[in-house]
This record gives sequence, C-alpha cells and structure tokens, in this order.
Amino acid sequence: MSPRPEPRILVVLPALNEERTVALVVKEVQAAIPDATVLVVDDGSVDHTREQALSAGAQVVTNPFTLGVGGAMRVGFRVAETRRYDVLLQVDADGQHDARDIKLLLAELDDEPGPQIVIGARFAGQEEFAVPRARRVAMRILARHLSRVTRTHLTDVTSGFRAHHRAAIEIFAQSYPADYLSDTIESLIIVADAGGRIHQVPVTMRPRLAGSPSQSTGRAALYLLRVVLVLTLSVFRRHTYADKPPPTEATP
Repeated sequence: MSPRPEPRILVVLPALNEERTVALVVKEVQAAIPDATVLVVDDGSVDHTREQALSAGAQVVTNPFTLGVGGAMRVGFRVAETRRYDVLLQVDADGQHDARDIKLLLAELDDEPGPQIVIGARFAGQEEFAVPRARRVAMRILARHLSRVTRTHLTDVTSGFRAHHRAAIEIFAQSYPADYLSDTIESLIIVADAGGRIHQVPVTMRPRLAGSPSQSTGRAALYLLRVVLVLTLSVFRRHTYADKPPPTEATP
C-alpha cells in the first residue's frame, strides 16, 4: 500500500494593524509546520501589516475595509475551499498563541466523517491566563452553555486558536458567522448541529508581543453584556432553524 499523502494545511492569520507582530508570528508558524501555507488576511489595516506579512513569506489577502475577525476568517475559509486544503488552522496575529502548540491541535483531528473543530483552550489545565473577573464570568457562562449544546466539556469557547477539518471548511466556506462573538460561538453550534466533533486541548498563552490588550473593567463588563445578548440570539436562531418547515417542491 502506498503511504497516505500528508494533509494540505492552510494557516490563516486574521490581522488588523499588527505590523509590529505579524512577521514574527508568520515565521514562528513556518518554523512549527514548514510544509503549511500561511495566509494573512489583512482586515483593512491602516499600517504596514500587509508589507510585513509579505516580507516574512506569507500570502496576503487584503480586505478593502474592516470586516472583523469573523469576516476575515470567512475569507480564509473560502480560500481553503477553493484551493482544496484539507486543514485550516486559525492563529492570532498578535503573538499570544505559541505556534509550537499547533501540532497538539493537529494531533486531535482524525479521519472520521463530518466536520471537526479542535480548540486550543486557555483554561484547560495549562498555565493560568489572567483575565478580568467580569470577562472570566462571561467566558464561564459561554462555556457552560456551549458544553450543553455540543455535549462536550469545553472551557474556552472564544479561543481564536483552532484547527478545522475538511468537512468544516466546506461548511464555513459557504456561511461562517461574522458578527462579534458569533464567529467563535455560533461556529461551534453549527458543527454540533451537523453532527460534527468538537474537542479542546490545553495550550499555553503568552502576553501580546506588542500593543495594548482591551481588558479594562468597563470593557470587561461590556463584554459580559454582549455575551448575554449573543447567547440570546444564538438560542433564538437555533429554534428558528429547527422550526423552519422543509422546502416544498414547486408544482409544474
């Protein structure tokens, strides 16, 4: 028997004004998985993010205006689908994700049919990742809700460090949630409703390599309010889809 071909991997870095970090992250990813293609989706940056990414050897798609992380990832999924990649990895461009952990995510993907997502979780047994109390409460609420929906114990459902199998790429290339928080939350619900597999692995998070995190008390409280709103909308949308009657055939 001939050996199975290695999966074709696309690593997508959504980036907005990350000129100080994006080149370093690209190089770290290339060192961790040399055979992968690195794609930076420049989400309407007004600095030199695009030039820095290109100089580091990444491919770049530039959005004409800012779409948000969900919109940038939708672009990445469509590129992966068009070019027939087997795996799509999402990695933040600010340097918080340790590219050496990529192999931990890849190891959890298997050959079972159906969409799969592997989450690199910040709160799953590795070093403690500090966040404001209100934000941590919001994350716990989200994790409990999504654990019930997906029937899987999850601790970090908003992590932007993820691996997606081919079937998930095909789904998300058609419709990936682009609203704030919906990209991380509703994407898990979509995979769960499709009978897919969701898993998490503990990873180590680092401080941002540059820039300032938005973790003030006021922002954390606002995040909690947004979480409640997003959860309410996700439940409503789920019931709407479930109650929607099947299409009827047109009469001649």
